[in-house]
Amino acid sequence: MVNIIFAANPHILMKRNAFYAMLLGASLLATGTKAGNINFVEYDLPNGLHVILHEDHTTPIVAVSVMYHVGSKNEDPTRTGFAHFFEHLLFEGSDNIKREEYMKLVQAAGGELNANTSQDRTFYYEEMPSNQLELALWMESERMLHAKIDSVGVETQRKVVKEEKKQSYDNRPYGQAQMIMFEYAYTTHPYRWTPIGKEQYIDQASLSEFTNFYKTFYVPDNAVLVITGDIDAEKTKALISKYYGDIPKSSKPIPRPTAVEPVHTAEKVISFFDNVQLPAVYIAYHIPKLGTDDYYAMQLLTQLLSQGKSSRFQKEIADKQQKTLAVGAEMAGLEDAGLVIMYGIANAGVKAVDVEAAILDQIEKVKNKTISDLEYIKLMNQAESDFISQNARLIGVAENLATYYTFLHDANLINTELERYKKITKDDLKRVANQYLTKENRLVLFYLPKSEKK
Repeated sequence: MVNIIFAANPHILMKRNAFYAMLLGASLLATGTKAGNINFVEYDLPNGLHVILHEDHTTPIVAVSVMYHVGSKNEDPTRTGFAHFFEHLLFEGSDNIKREEYMKLVQAAGGELNANTSQDRTFYYEEMPSNQLELALWMESERMLHAKIDSVGVETQRKVVKEEKKQSYDNRPYGQAQMIMFEYAYTTHPYRWTPIGKEQYIDQASLSEFTNFYKTFYVPDNAVLVITGDIDAEKTKALISKYYGDIPKSSKPIPRPTAVEPVHTAEKVISFFDNVQLPAVYIAYHIPKLGTDDYYAMQLLTQLLSQGKSSRFQKEIADKQQKTLAVGAEMAGLEDAGLVIMYGIANAGVKAVDVEAAILDQIEKVKNKTISDLEYIKLMNQAESDFISQNARLIGVAENLATYYTFLHDANLINTELERYKKITKDDLKRVANQYLTKENRLVLFYLPKSEKK
């Protein structure tokens, strides 16, 4: 996931922002620690915009967010990086917000803002004092209807995005691993490129291509507006009608990728040489899409292997065998079938193949032996703790509500998803390990120092 974080200028409204920062910090406890369900209402505007409202009067804070159902998988293969580019471009202003004023308006109101892009969606939000709700709603409506898509903004953001790619990917140790893994793990599906895309495609794109992308995907019937916090639902509905009700819906069907990644039948092994000091290995397996029973089982299995100091990877490979400087696993849970990526950066003097063997040995153990009752209880406790933590901040609630609705068409999963984890048994963990963590379903990347290239 690619993030943009706009930090407040310490010389602007310092005392006022410090006060609101304290309130925003207090909002960390405003939701997730309360007993009971997260109550919300949802409805559709005539233009197709889905709206979700959650009242929480614990602190005088409101989070206003919009999730657009567009990510890197919606891009033309010869124009990758567009979704992430728009994450930047749509802070350039609008017909009614001057260039470089977007961030200043939020800062002056004592708020903060952020945006992020994935393969499947783009998410924007503002956290504001609740008396600034109307300002945030107006600003997001401006982004949806009147965004400034012009040559000045495009050229500015071209430079920004290319510099981000250099710093975060090209010149960062092991920074290209994710791009390589997705490129080789997928042969057909557009997940084969990641949100950062290729900078040459951004350079080649014309202004009309950017305008067309905006008009295609940044429309109300491709978005969900979620507002959480210190609001009055009826008054908020009136404001939403005022600022969003007249935005026209898409004039054409919103395109969705239809490619289905075929079942992989043979292991892939690749080597990549880069400016790193220590060898590393990355092992990826295809996994089920978000919301399926096996997805939840794979999530718990990944936690067993890699979450925390008592995880199997950490205890056995890092601590006991001392083979790795870092070891872990991450789930790329996606709208279509995603990946689980396991990795290890070798300690000095340890070969990448030895790290690979250690990781695969731990995988074989979960395939061949049922986990203990103690480990199972720990997994369930972790799942509950993570579930609560995700909803421990108003914007976390907003993003979860938007995600559940966008991909699974069920915002109430914010109250019930934990039950899906609790239904997973020890036998389910062993079963999914044998079903998905197979050699045929595996991609292995050896990420090696250039000095090892022969």
